[in-house]
Amino acid sequence: MSHLAIIGAGITGITTAYALLERGHSVTVLDRHRYPAMETSFANGGQLSASNAEVWNNWSTIFKGLRWILKRDAPLLMNPAPSWHKYSWLAEFVSNISRYRHNTTETTRLAIAARQHLFSIAEREGISFDHVRRGILHIYWDRPSFQRALEVNSMLVKGGLDRRPVTASEARCIEPAVHGDLYGGLYTPSDSTGDIHKFSVGLAKACEQRGAQFLFDANVDSITRSGMFRIGCTVGRAGGEQNLTIVEADGVVVCAGLASRHFAAMLGDRVNIYPVKGYSITVHLEDESSRHGAPWVSLLDDRAKIVTSRLGDGRFRVAGTAEFNGMNRDIRHDRIKPLVDWTRRLFPGVETNRVVPWAGLRPMMPDMMPRFGKGRQRGVYYNTGHGHLGWTLSAATAQVVADTISSELCSTESAA
Repeated sequence: MSHLAIIGAGITGITTAYALLERGHSVTVLDRHRYPAMETSFANGGQLSASNAEVWNNWSTIFKGLRWILKRDAPLLMNPAPSWHKYSWLAEFVSNISRYRHNTTETTRLAIAARQHLFSIAEREGISFDHVRRGILHIYWDRPSFQRALEVNSMLVKGGLDRRPVTASEARCIEPAVHGDLYGGLYTPSDSTGDIHKFSVGLAKACEQRGAQFLFDANVDSITRSGMFRIGCTVGRAGGEQNLTIVEADGVVVCAGLASRHFAAMLGDRVNIYPVKGYSITVHLEDESSRHGAPWVSLLDDRAKIVTSRLGDGRFRVAGTAEFNGMNRDIRHDRIKPLVDWTRRLFPGVETNRVVPWAGLRPMMPDMMPRFGKGRQRGVYYNTGHGHLGWTLSAATAQVVADTISSELCSTESAA
């Protein structure tokens, strides 16, 4: 079978490696970090959420962004400083508004398929990742937002999702820990949550046991082709000994998140990914009151655009916000504070004296759909651009890419 070089050891790269190994291929995974899953796959909101499959390409998103542009703690914030990449990306974003309904339905279908693949992988490989299967509850504070959510729900149901409206009292029965005057909710019992970093590290170990090679601290400098692909890497930590390494492969799979745009250009493709920053806090539940006061059912607060996940008995993840600010990775106090304040307001029994903040850059395509499949060159493939749904979608897109590779490269071998 063929040897594939996979660029990127986040959730998409590792699920792709696993899917290829299952089909009998050999793989080498390259990543610039010392460990797997150290960027967007490190501390996201934790939701495996087909119920969050609505794409953002609608006029409501545009109007909210304009209204919030000067509000530093707004859920959606854009730095107005001129940038050709940012504004050309936004122009493409607007041009895809006409595909809003179609893309939402298709994303839902993909998320449902991904769920089954991921669960079976975790069971087969014995991966423990603080998986909680109690569903996801979307909560609403007024009638207009709830009515609009019902319209979105029709698209998700069309995509095959089991999601139902619930009254405020039913929502409190589903998750009694929530405080506040709710109007109602939408509940998806088949959704779940888990620690993406734990899963990714566990799956990377399973891939190694199946024969995968990992090259960490590896910066990809060049990709050339003369029959085989030759990937030139500088391997080694900055300030220490570094070595030039050449990896030869029959094919290249780009799963490099934000860097996918750069590698695609090297390979003759255009993958217009833009970084959209999100923040999270991990609240350590160190006393009985906090453990009792934090919810076990995952939540999405539509008004605040905040999601939660319970990661085992001792951790509570709260995440949200979208920030268009280029490659800026700064963890800003004015963006973290709303997450802490929201936690205190809705869950007053939870102590927030030990909170770990994090910021990650979501790799987003302007149509909000992941890029997975073939590139222009034979032997070049992509599984990237999943935005805020990488954890949710990657197991399905990895299967599609692995099938595409097997079909294409095996046909080449047969012809030879």
